[in-house]
Amino acid sequence: MERRIRVAAVCGTRPDAIKMAPVVLALRQHPAFEVRLIATGQHREMLDQVLRLFELTPDADLDIMTPHQTLTEITVRALEGLDRLLREQPVDVVLAQGDTTTTFVAALAAFYHKIPFGHVEAGLRTYNKFQPFPEEINRRLTAPLADFHFAPTERARQNLLQEHIPPERVWVTGNTGIDAVLWVARQPYEPNDPALRRALHHPGRLLLLTTHRRENWGEPMANIARAARQLLERFNDLLLLVPMHRNPRVRETLLAILGDHPRAVLTEPLDYAPFVHAMRHATLILTDSGGVQEEAPAFGKPILVLRETTERPEGVAAGAAILVGTDPERIVAEAVHLLTDPDAYAQMARAVNPYGDGHAAERIRDILLASFE
Repeated sequence: MERRIRVAAVCGTRPDAIKMAPVVLALRQHPAFEVRLIATGQHREMLDQVLRLFELTPDADLDIMTPHQTLTEITVRALEGLDRLLREQPVDVVLAQGDTTTTFVAALAAFYHKIPFGHVEAGLRTYNKFQPFPEEINRRLTAPLADFHFAPTERARQNLLQEHIPPERVWVTGNTGIDAVLWVARQPYEPNDPALRRALHHPGRLLLLTTHRRENWGEPMANIARAARQLLERFNDLLLLVPMHRNPRVRETLLAILGDHPRAVLTEPLDYAPFVHAMRHATLILTDSGGVQEEAPAFGKPILVLRETTERPEGVAAGAAILVGTDPERIVAEAVHLLTDPDAYAQMARAVNPYGDGHAAERIRDILLASFE
């Protein structure tokens, strides 16, 4: 093309920003692209701090977040805002990543305006529409609307082909989250927060726990917290670091069970850079997060996945993760095995990260460049 390729890169949540930042930076480094970064503001503080870390400022911010917002409200406000922006400033392609409501809405808005849509991190599936909720359906609704499917793994590509996505529209690129986490890990970092400093400088072993999924609210999350407390009581050298989600239901459960333990460090949600360095320092990670399942293997950290299903089975297949669910006996048994058996631990720590090599964003840029030539 004689003129520059106009790209609208849309993000709304912290994971969106983390995984879209390498793509935006790679595109802006090439003279063929003109990139407009659009934030829906589906999340606010967590989104903003990641964008600051990568020195990115949105060209447009819909600022849709309101207290106690429902999924319907998020969907409607984001769609109305994106519809207006695409009408006022047409682009050649819209990009968004993953499984958030922002991503599905970006695909729908692009479709309404007959603009090609590129789905970063395409093809992840559990085939259980309520696990994770609402992310699984966001992914499945996005796929038929997309024109460029940037699959992070071959398994994700096969999922798309089974759904009759044309093979010439699917590319295996690796996951841009690995690009992001390796970039952050290379930056020098020293924590200012005393609680985080205590965790990162703990002379013994560090157990990192993150849990926030809707399907784990209530008794499943209480079981997770009970399992973590049992591990603290069994291993005197173990320190537990729990960055708590802001949702009151999550915090109440975790504080009630872990809040009084002297070796449980419960903190506010960590910004992305501190969290990356917490993963690097951890001995073992317990999580129901999708992104952490991808990121931790980059540092050779074994993961126990606190979910009944995962749309990232590659980590389990590679031996980097174990799907344990929320049964406290199973969580404790698997953790004790890894904390007491050096060979079992080393086997998981040496597993090759199946999610990428840190060059996914460059591949996406090259695919778009070739497609618009």
